Amino acid sequence: MALAHPDPATPTHRRSPERRIPVRGSLATTACMETLQVGYLHAVAAAAGCSLAQPFPDHGIDWHLSHSARGHTVDDEVTIKVQLKATYQLAPHPTGPTFGFTLDNDHLAKLARSPVSVHKILVVMIVPRAREDWVRAEHDRLALRHCCYWTNLAGHPVRGARRTTVRIPTSRIFDDRALCEIMTRVGAGGRP
Repeated sequence: MALAHPDPATPTHRRSPERRIPVRGSLATTACMETLQVGYLHAVAAAAGCSLAQPFPDHGIDWHLSHSARGHTVDDEVTIKVQLKATYQLAPHPTGPTFGFTLDNDHLAKLARSPVSVHKILVVMIVPRAREDWVRAEHDRLALRHCCYWTNLAGHPVRGARRTTVRIPTSRIFDDRALCEIMTRVGAGGRP
């Protein structure tokens, strides 16, 4: 008996195929958050025309970003140090002008040191709690959720007994334009 081919116009063929829940690896969520944030950093650096280097061992700073441009007056290439952090304990689109992020005092002291020969910034990524909500792929884009924010903590006081909460401005979204502006200021001899 020959099987008839179903008519593609029937309702069963108009429905989108059911999406199965993928079996995700057992890597710790914090390790996955770090990997997601590195992907975000690489995308921003690529769009800004920056090169990246990862110090080994890292000694408390995750990445060095370098930027060459004719307009730099202090050198033909300037570099900043970047410390990455991520959290799923904050909702996307934080309300208000800042949000709090807590750092170990030893780590804050390293980021707050001033003066320095190479400036440092802290980049904090707010991610959804569920990994299945981290990325969305479409034919014309790959969206990483949610957002990274940056700040320069030079001169920030250490206040807590073991940890200190710092305020991250919500106006400082870390994207390629922000990175180019940071590098332009550093290239003119200023701060990020």
